[in-house]
Amino acid sequence: MAVFLEKTDTTDPGFLTAVVRASGQKTLFHCYQCGKCTAGCPAAFAMDYKPNQVIRLLQLGQKDKVLSARAIWVCSGCSTCTTRCPCNIDIAQVMDSLRVIARQEGKTAQGRRVVLFNDLFLQSVKRNGRVFETGVALSFNLRTKAPLRDAAIGRFMLRHGKLGLTPVRIKKIQEVARIFGEREKG
Repeated sequence: MAVFLEKTDTTDPGFLTAVVRASGQKTLFHCYQCGKCTAGCPAAFAMDYKPNQVIRLLQLGQKDKVLSARAIWVCSGCSTCTTRCPCNIDIAQVMDSLRVIARQEGKTAQGRRVVLFNDLFLQSVKRNGRVFETGVALSFNLRTKAPLRDAAIGRFMLRHGKLGLTPVRIKKIQEVARIFGEREKG
């Protein structure tokens, strides 16, 4: 009787090198899976792959699994994992680089809402020089088809002067435009 083994996952050996280059984390190869990053991660409960598992998938060249993982979008970038890592890997930076790569390759299905929020946030900063929270929240809620999601807390914050109804622009908006221009160039 013949036995056929099928390869279920495609590997990309160059993916780890690309992530090392993008994130600047040359010690990514040294992770020995101690799990300290995951033990300290406040968002690990909501991740499909824990931080140490994402690093292991990277080491194994599992590009598709990593870029389609919910974990890279759930990561808040708090850097708890980074401070706990005995190999001095900036895991938060790795997650950030993975989000950039996922966007470049159009693999944002798991992080659609995160991508939308980031885009709205940056548009607000680009337009005003600072974030206009009310505008970002309203735009986000309208685009995610939940216009009244934050109505109760929004009303409370407006009443207590924590939110404004109109955006406040900074005086040197051209400096912000210059920074965004440099970012868009390269």
